[in-house]
Amino acid sequence: MSTTASRATRVAAPPSPAASSPTGWRLRFAVLALIWGFSFLFIKVGTEGFAPLQVTLGRVACGAAVLLVVLLVKRQRLPRSARTWAHLAVAALFLNALPFALFAFAELTIPSTLAGICNATSPLWGMALSVVALSEDRPTRRRVAGLGVGFLGVLTVLGAWQGFTGTDLTGTAMALGASLCYPIGWIYVRRTLGGSQDSHLSLSSAQLLLATAQLAVVTPLFTSAPTAFPVWPVLSVIALGTLGTGIAFLLQYGLVAEIGPTTAQMVTYFIPVIATAAGVVLLGEQLSWNTPVGALIVLAGAALTQSKPRRSTPSPVVASGPGRSETPPHSAERSGSVTCTRTSPTGPPAAPDTGAPAPVPHAALAGGTPDED
Repeated sequence: MSTTASRATRVAAPPSPAASSPTGWRLRFAVLALIWGFSFLFIKVGTEGFAPLQVTLGRVACGAAVLLVVLLVKRQRLPRSARTWAHLAVAALFLNALPFALFAFAELTIPSTLAGICNATSPLWGMALSVVALSEDRPTRRRVAGLGVGFLGVLTVLGAWQGFTGTDLTGTAMALGASLCYPIGWIYVRRTLGGSQDSHLSLSSAQLLLATAQLAVVTPLFTSAPTAFPVWPVLSVIALGTLGTGIAFLLQYGLVAEIGPTTAQMVTYFIPVIATAAGVVLLGEQLSWNTPVGALIVLAGAALTQSKPRRSTPSPVVASGPGRSETPPHSAERSGSVTCTRTSPTGPPAAPDTGAPAPVPHAALAGGTPDED
């Protein structure tokens, strides 16, 4: 290989985690995991003072405010296309308004630890749905096995062998339904907004604005205005929105850009661990043996659905221009915002691959949680 070719290959290769600041990205990774892990505690505390819909409205409003400030600082604009806004309205429903509300309602009757574990099933739902909805996403034996292992873990968490005794099935179903909303939203975004020329920040800001508008219409219809504003619930809602939905998206987007989506998405596997620790230590929630064991089984299954078979030879780097390369568009949605990866700095964004990132959206939590690919 000539010197020129070698130099071109080095320039085209995507940055690896080792090439990034060793402490910088790891610190931000840890902060992101803590923010999303504590989001379930914030929801629990928030619902002690406000109705679930009010907690959700405050959450998305605070998250939207953070992203709009950053949008103004960077002098970017919101999308102008009516078609884009229409698709973002659907994304806002499935990636923000609906799952955030379901988690808030769920935590009225289930511990925050269980909600955090249910959130970890998003990759499993995503893999199952992508096989049906995405023709290019073919199942493999490893991914099917991961799906089976993951749902075995869910049954373990719920104590299926003892008839689900001690578990509120309605609350648990709501939390699992919230986790199902994320991959539905990701698949929709992938099909409809993959060719958008708007930036990630612009799309996500508009999405959270629409989620705020949706909840601002619904919340007064089903709740009465709060008569008091307890300090801790208020602070929890503010933290949930500014940190878990606003700043978390910015952190995740920066990590995906710096260390790549494959490494950045690993934050998903720390979220239930942190959520469980926070619930037990700070809220005094009780754990039976099957909860942590089932959580580990869920995470093992989710990891299997995301794993890829080893290749005997390294994949060639396909240069798409000076200083950039084509890479698979995998990204996680934990902030619950539209998180896309670009094949070039100025090219159109691609929606998250739903092999199962939130920049959950989480999306991440952030929502959410939180997907993941």
